[in-house]
Amino acid sequence: MVQALSNETIFKDINQDRIAVRGSGIEKSFGSGDARVKVLKGTEFQARTGEMTFLVGPSGCGKTTLISVVGGILTAEKGELTVLGERIDKMKKKKLSDFRLRKLGFIFQQFNLLPALSAAENAAVPLIANGENFSKAVSKSKELLEDLGLENQTHKRPGMLSGGQQQRVAIARAILHEPELIICDEPTASLDAATGHRVMEILRDIALKDGRSVIVVTHDNRIYEFADRIVTMTDGVMTDVEVRED
Repeated sequence: MVQALSNETIFKDINQDRIAVRGSGIEKSFGSGDARVKVLKGTEFQARTGEMTFLVGPSGCGKTTLISVVGGILTAEKGELTVLGERIDKMKKKKLSDFRLRKLGFIFQQFNLLPALSAAENAAVPLIANGENFSKAVSKSKELLEDLGLENQTHKRPGMLSGGQQQRVAIARAILHEPELIICDEPTASLDAATGHRVMEILRDIALKDGRSVIVVTHDNRIYEFADRIVTMTDGVMTDVEVRED
């Protein structure tokens, strides 16, 4: 039987004033009847501002489900969840949608780019949705894409880009509007070592600025050096934490 750790055990060193995410007793299942599978089993989780929290563990242990609940994409059946000081488990759909748009940035394994838009336009979508002038948003997008090594690709549509290039566009889209919490699902999976290292440098710069927080689900041990805290998940619960020193 997996030995789950409590929030107090795993995160006893966290200053409560700097908590960006606090989940307690989170439960989530899929399917129904005899096919019903409980993925999150009273899961405890915290992440704090100014840090990169890595969530690791075997495939199928619930990592992606957990960050989907934290990001308000999935709804937990039980438990309490506070994100950036807001009880998002109590939010109505409209308020939750607005909250995600303003406060959160997502990097998915599937890039979810809009095929009719250029790379620069795709990355600018959150800024435009938040009311930024279209031309200014695209201009800012191009600057960030250039920093990610896509200076010659900003005008191209997703179908003209490689998988790694699409991933960088998706990363730019997630961070361009400077969200307070960035949630990443395997952000370096499609990238070579050098590009993955550069992407993590950018994410870390954001995490350490203005009280922001980054949560990263990854199997890529090449990027562990960027983590402040590595939390291990096993069979739907937290089982270990490593606080890394510079």
